Amino acid sequence: MKKNVSVLGSTGSIGKNTLEVIRALGLRVTALAAGSNSRLMAEQARRFRPRLVAMFDEAAAREVRLALADTDIRVVSGEEGVAEAAALPETDTVVGAITGMAGLVPSLTAIRERKRLALANKETLVCGGRIVRREIARTGAEMLPVDSEPSAIFQCLAGGGELSRLVLTASGGPFRGKTAAELENVTVEQALAHPNWSMGPKVTVDSATMMNKGLEIIEAMYFFDLPEDKISVYVHPQSIVHSMVEFVDGSVVAQMGAPDMRLPIQLALTWPERVPGPARKLDLTACAPLTFLEPDIETFACLRLAREVARGTGGDAAVMNGANEAAVAAFLAGRIGFGRIYPLVAAAVEKFRGAPGESVDEVVRLGREAERFVYSCI
Repeated sequence: MKKNVSVLGSTGSIGKNTLEVIRALGLRVTALAAGSNSRLMAEQARRFRPRLVAMFDEAAAREVRLALADTDIRVVSGEEGVAEAAALPETDTVVGAITGMAGLVPSLTAIRERKRLALANKETLVCGGRIVRREIARTGAEMLPVDSEPSAIFQCLAGGGELSRLVLTASGGPFRGKTAAELENVTVEQALAHPNWSMGPKVTVDSATMMNKGLEIIEAMYFFDLPEDKISVYVHPQSIVHSMVEFVDGSVVAQMGAPDMRLPIQLALTWPERVPGPARKLDLTACAPLTFLEPDIETFACLRLAREVARGTGGDAAVMNGANEAAVAAFLAGRIGFGRIYPLVAAAVEKFRGAPGESVDEVVRLGREAERFVYSCI
């Protein structure tokens, strides 16, 4: 088992769960990185005593530096500081849990330093999947999935065999079964009331629009080197089967577990070992009947759009991701209604369609241009 871990995005939902797992397994935290939550970062740093703390936000870094002045913990800031947290020589594993496009450069840094990258940030592969795969081929670095769905597929594929397709499962979010008209005026509180999972606000809204599952299709393409048409999505309201693999002989292998993110996080830290940990155990006798449904891609048009983008260029995916980040942020801030998220993202994709997106600078530029376009339309 690898012992020394840098956690990027430690103050978010995945980051906090990761630190629970690290404490339960007796691993060492070498670095912590986050955006602007200085209070929580200072608490985490005192509890886990990393060598380095990095904050994207300069003002937050100053606050953390002051709060930790009586310790020997070094506090750095900005994108360069987060990249340093990903590159510490003593770090074995980097957990990439920074939300959004901001996770791309630190993830690539970890790969270039030949760390094990435990990747929770799906936007890294959505926007830069071709670049990431190229760097992994060059360096031989190891990348393991943290999201429950790609983690499930990874486990199902461990036994080998020629596959026919992957099946991603989706809870359907809080609005499963609703019509587009019923979703026009839903509130932020309703969108954040996920029935099964406790996640950050951006991911929870993505689940409500089913954009999250669209992003996971593109993520799976790069994790498992498959075309879009080999990846299916079924709505599975119980969130017990986390994904499946269908092999060419018709056999289907599924990974099951309680809806607890600590389980895939722990597996990414301990693989190929499996050890006891803090995640909830699945009680099969208490489960509701397991059901699987085709997604409604007319009502949840973000899923349909993501499939179209998956067949396009890397630049198209960067544009869709940037536009979605902006639209979701605007919805959470009360600036637009829920029903405007898809039209704004689709308009951005159409405006910038066909950009190649072959370099980090280009995908970052496209994402920012898409964000600006969305804000200009509000």
